Amino acid sequence: MNWKYLLGLLGLVLVLGGCSLGTASTNRSDSGSQPTEASSKYPDNPNDDVTYDKSKLKDIYFAGGCFWGVEAYMERVYGVADVTSGYANGKTKDPTYEDVVTGKTGYAETVHVQYDPERVSLEKLLKRYFTIVDPTSLNKQGNDRGTQYRSGIYYTNSAEKTVIDAVVAKEQKRYDDKIVTEVKPLKNYTLAEEYHQDYLEKNPNGYCHVSFDSLENQDVPSLIDEKKYPKPSDQELKKKLTDAQYEVTQNANTEAAFSNKYWDSFEDGIYIDVATGEPLFSSADKYDSQCGWPSFTKPIVPEVIVEKKDKSFNMVRTEVRSRSGNSHLGHVFDDGPQDKGGLRYCINSAAIDFVPLDKMEEKGYGYLTSLVK
Repeated sequence: MNWKYLLGLLGLVLVLGGCSLGTASTNRSDSGSQPTEASSKYPDNPNDDVTYDKSKLKDIYFAGGCFWGVEAYMERVYGVADVTSGYANGKTKDPTYEDVVTGKTGYAETVHVQYDPERVSLEKLLKRYFTIVDPTSLNKQGNDRGTQYRSGIYYTNSAEKTVIDAVVAKEQKRYDDKIVTEVKPLKNYTLAEEYHQDYLEKNPNGYCHVSFDSLENQDVPSLIDEKKYPKPSDQELKKKLTDAQYEVTQNANTEAAFSNKYWDSFEDGIYIDVATGEPLFSSADKYDSQCGWPSFTKPIVPEVIVEKKDKSFNMVRTEVRSRSGNSHLGHVFDDGPQDKGGLRYCINSAAIDFVPLDKMEEKGYGYLTSLVK
């Protein structure tokens, strides 16, 4: 039997499968840096629409096998502002991927997680981490073998070790075998090559040993807090709103087409409920539908809009109302741009106010500027 031939076939299968065996791996190279699909098959990232204050972020470093999957998973944990892939706690200077895969440098494939402690605690991040690694497996995760694939938690603040040790102790109760995940101060961290960054976003069919199932039940608060925009009393609304605004929002009237305030306005900014101030639509999603009313392909976030069946005027339509104020806004139709989801939110100008981009911070809407730019 030709053993060299069989071993060659095995190596080819492993390379094509996107996994590694032993301490050296040749399947992850620049040749894999080109996208293979248009969009990710992994869960949506709840952090995409969140604006983070960099001055408030904290750092933690996780090693857990191939960093592609760990990076993609961690960046989808709500409260995580940014994740990069790199090499940590090795003994050589300026390591490259080719150096690290030899298993002789002491480096572990590691991700640097920057998170907002006001949105997610270190304890929660650690619990997430332990759902995607086998902490009792020494120098092995998934199909990855070698010291560079060991599991590890590296901290930059000694006060964090108390939290880490407490979580590890709780995790140990779940296992008969001893947890071998190392917990150490971060000695060094080198950013991995560019083709490794966001690898699974660029290559959705790339190798990934991580399961994303535990992200399905994340407690992700709404981007827009309904409690910040309470509905005024009817008496207050009559003082605050014009007659036209009151009739549209409170009595479901419809204003005339082509002669309302915002039908042909396309300045950068957001549109808010005229009654409560709750943000509803972004100029980034506004388009000229030629219908004579302001038209949008989607709301800022789905939950700010409430849909109701409308059988008035011998028609069956879908009415849209604001969440907090229960203001009548208009209707939604399925004749919108197909490349933007196919919906057209046809809205009365009298139901909304406009806040220009350069005034959003001043008026308390600065947290939404990223959805306009």
